Amino acid sequence: MAEARTGTRVPAPGGIGTGPGRLLVTLYAVFTIGAASRSIYQLSTRFDEAPLAYVLSALAALVYGFITVALVRGGERARVLAVGCCVAELAGVLVVGTWTVLDPAAFPDATVWSNYGMGYLFIPLALPITGLLWLRRHRNPADRP
Repeated sequence: MAEARTGTRVPAPGGIGTGPGRLLVTLYAVFTIGAASRSIYQLSTRFDEAPLAYVLSALAALVYGFITVALVRGGERARVLAVGCCVAELAGVLVVGTWTVLDPAAFPDATVWSNYGMGYLFIPLALPITGLLWLRRHRNPADRP
């Protein structure tokens, strides 16, 4: 990132949150707000109904938030953090998605990742894959094969 004369950080040209990366930032921001608001409401009003589902939704919101911040921040350290969070997100979607298919009774209410994100048009499944592809494209040139 470069610094403007005002001392504020401005994204470097071609950074991970610029160009098509802005769409990823927007989607992750929307999912952060959606998952966080949903989980806060559910945890505060209906925790006893499906605690596992609501805690997992809160975890998803945290992961989405970390990815959003990393994409906006840019730089190699942020890219590495975003890659780790995307891997964790993909693992969460696959584990929770499979779990909800094999044992639906374990989840009396849906999470963001239930049935691989079917309630959200499978965007929770596609988002980390797209994010990982985008972040791979923007890795440090010294690390490329």
